[in-house]
Amino acid sequence: MNYTIRQYQDSDFEQVLPLCQKSYYLDVISKDLLREKIYEDPFYEQELVWIACDQDKIVGFLMGTCRMDIRGVNYGYVKMMAVDNAYRRNRIARSMYELLETELKQRKVDVMRLGDVPMNYFMPGIDPRYTPSLCFAIRMGFDRFMDTSNLLVDLDNRDWNDRKKIEALKADKIEVCRATPEDKQELMDFVEEEWKLWQYELEMAYKTEPIGIHIAKLNGKIRAFSAHSANNKGLPWFGPMGTHPDLRGKGMGRVLLYHCLEDLKNLGYKTAIIPWVGPIDFYSHHTGAVVERIFWRYEKKLN
Repeated sequence: MNYTIRQYQDSDFEQVLPLCQKSYYLDVISKDLLREKIYEDPFYEQELVWIACDQDKIVGFLMGTCRMDIRGVNYGYVKMMAVDNAYRRNRIARSMYELLETELKQRKVDVMRLGDVPMNYFMPGIDPRYTPSLCFAIRMGFDRFMDTSNLLVDLDNRDWNDRKKIEALKADKIEVCRATPEDKQELMDFVEEEWKLWQYELEMAYKTEPIGIHIAKLNGKIRAFSAHSANNKGLPWFGPMGTHPDLRGKGMGRVLLYHCLEDLKNLGYKTAIIPWVGPIDFYSHHTGAVVERIFWRYEKKLN
């Protein structure tokens, strides 16, 4: 089977969209979401995106990106990849990936990963039900190093306004409120040290109407935050969320979480997605969240 590989052009988008929709059949890939994944990646480079063509028909797509110097490590990523079912087993995915890996090696990338791209990601690894993707990872020399999960919350099962806890926090001089444009610089400074990678997602949450960020202030200073709608447009996406280490355990996180879930409910969503979860027990206890999807994480050392 003959095919050619070239770099992606903006005019390819309309063909890439249905290709991704068919390949990611367990997910909903809207036009807005795919545009976000490609063009709103903070380090988008057209030179790291390839397509495979059979004459004028696009039969393969691979988007790469990189994040340099994350705690001293340079990471490269396969962010999204799709191959037409009729053209699989023809080394199309391998050929596109090898072009990406060669380029990123020249840029001194240390580690390649699949999917879990900080700041703007579609999924935090590989859903094992996408079995061809697992096989591809193994063939390309990737090693599975961790699992993670997305949780699902039923938004209709309760009132998310925890008035009693809000009043208790007020008694401790802690105010919970929606972030305003005037809070933005202080919030960005607050997350700079411990959660720097989340700054971009907070920038995106600031673009929603109303602003999809809630904050907790102790004596007028921001000490905790939570956000929603910061990633994956059109999906009821929660996060990120963080509390100053010295103030954890006071219940601010729960209240901030509830404020975001109430926002998503008011936007018309029946459920909310809590992605890339670490503390499953926290979310399960406070929201009744259940594990919806499991993701296997893979990486490959290059240097």
